[in-house]
Amino acid sequence: MVRPARTPDVRAVRALTAPLAERRVLVAKEAVAYYEGLPELVVAEAGGRVVGCGALHVFWEDLAEVRTLAVADEARGAGVGGLVLAELLHRARDVGVARVFCLTFETRFFAAHGFEEIDGTPVEPEVFAELLRSHDDGVAEFLDLARVKPNTLGNTRMIRYLDEDARAHDVARQRLPRTAGGTSPGLPGAPGGAGQTGRPGQRGSA
Repeated sequence: MVRPARTPDVRAVRALTAPLAERRVLVAKEAVAYYEGLPELVVAEAGGRVVGCGALHVFWEDLAEVRTLAVADEARGAGVGGLVLAELLHRARDVGVARVFCLTFETRFFAAHGFEEIDGTPVEPEVFAELLRSHDDGVAEFLDLARVKPNTLGNTRMIRYLDEDARAHDVARQRLPRTAGGTSPGLPGAPGGAGQTGRPGQRGSA
């Protein structure tokens, strides 16, 4: 069962994310930040235990980021990560988000759920300028700013389009990388699309 997180879940969420933070798969954050971000967080529960978690952070009118996606070792391979991600995408649709970003090592997992690799930052210049005002490291990672480069080393920038008009707009403005065939990697018919599901950890605040 995937449900909204409650304050008693925070200890379990921290226990899930701590090993990933130690391996620099997730960026560690203080306990207070989990409580502050509680409305963004969902957990997967099995047998009365929290076995997965994830968060959706909205940072613009049509843009959000998947964060803190983690699954307990004993629950991996059971589809828990996919269920958590599906709930986060459902939340994104409900609030009007058209594009969902992630910064990840787990490209096969996210590609299997419709995410595509991107280069650059697919927003208008005026939106870019507004996002620069944010002090959030996840927003800085989305903007690919130099100050967060140590956090992003080895990661892949990916996006999931929940609205075909948003994808068409980005493609028209050549904000997605093109292949020799003129399509964008990850789009239907292009090489490098959905692959096998990998371990669902990703960068971003833990």
